[in-house]
Amino acid sequence: MVQEPVGRWTTHPNIPRAGVERHRRLTRPPAWTRRAQWFLGVVGRVLPAVSCGPRRPGGVAVAIGGEEGGAGSLGAATLGGSCLGRGSAVAKIIGNNVKNLQKFASTVKMWVFEETVNGRKLTDIINNDHENVKYLPGHKLPENVVAVPNLSEAVQDADLLVFVIPHQFIHKICDEITGRVPKKALGITLIKSPDSSASFQGIDEGPEGLKLISDIIREKMGIDISVLMGANIASEVAAEKFCETTIGSKVMQNGLLFKELLQTPNFRITVVDDADTVELCGALKNIVAVGAGFCDGLRCGDNTKAAVIRLGLMEMIAFAKIFCKGQVSTATFLESCGVADLITTCYGGRNRKVAEAFARTGKTIEELEKEMLNGQKLQGPQTSAEVYRILKQKGLLDKFPLFTAVYQICYEGRPVTEMLSCLQSHPEHI
Repeated sequence: MVQEPVGRWTTHPNIPRAGVERHRRLTRPPAWTRRAQWFLGVVGRVLPAVSCGPRRPGGVAVAIGGEEGGAGSLGAATLGGSCLGRGSAVAKIIGNNVKNLQKFASTVKMWVFEETVNGRKLTDIINNDHENVKYLPGHKLPENVVAVPNLSEAVQDADLLVFVIPHQFIHKICDEITGRVPKKALGITLIKSPDSSASFQGIDEGPEGLKLISDIIREKMGIDISVLMGANIASEVAAEKFCETTIGSKVMQNGLLFKELLQTPNFRITVVDDADTVELCGALKNIVAVGAGFCDGLRCGDNTKAAVIRLGLMEMIAFAKIFCKGQVSTATFLESCGVADLITTCYGGRNRKVAEAFARTGKTIEELEKEMLNGQKLQGPQTSAEVYRILKQKGLLDKFPLFTAVYQICYEGRPVTEMLSCLQSHPEHI
């Protein structure tokens, strides 16, 4: 059971009061003039079932001596092609963009964990049929997107790395590629969860509690890391339906470079310097989506679900205010990485879908993952466990009853029906 909250939740010194800061407008710096020696490689990996992978340097010319791109071209490497198609969706965008941008090498190498699909190697299917038939069926990839099964070969000499893998694999991947990419390389992580978007994010537990995926990559590889989070369902991104997303970068010019690489008329990007908040949004929204799914399973109605979303957003903001190392702008939660991704996930995401089945069938999360996700793992329940341990260690469980209830329902046998009592007694209402 969740402890009975004491006092108003909003009286906690680290929890924001009502009102939203005025949204900051960021001024685009001058065009880059000193990148002539950079080569961009895009590495994408497709790991079977549970995992995804990266993509390799963005031009065969750059990586293995082809003629495309030429001196002064940037190459990109994408890590994470199989995660429900997100890596492939991102590779499609990059592949199309680099054809028309002289700054970037024109070939995109995608790191793909080799597996057999209908008697054929997945890399052969991607390279010959130009389609990731297992993880993004029905969407053609540009011919300049090349699947590479060897990770070391894929990232060698890559100057831009795009990480799209389940967060539990990040330590192993970083250990394997450290020292194989240039010291001046830049990275961007889309890691949040195998849920609904083309980007992904996770939380890891370090000695001091909260540790973000970008922190792990930065520490292990010694490179600057930006983050991309937003309401970006992979199939819709691949189908070029309009959507927005957010890039958070501690070095604005690096975030703007990735914006140039990734933005299209139907994939609009805002760059902010509140990188840790952007990254946290991608992880925490999955916990809220599980709560929304419980409400759907209980047939509570849209009003109740709206309350879950609002209270969940309040807890997301509060968590960021307490645990982020840098300054947290409430305005960031109004970007696509915040409220938009939260709404999308609570209505269309896998965490919501499985949580609804959990409430209606009484089966375990593990059973439903096997039945409904083709071997994929949900990040919502797992993230709730990581967040629960951090909150318990800090003595803050009573300040986050929604996060706490999701964990206890998933892992400690707390009845799903108590989701309602959690809402009724939420400190925000006292």
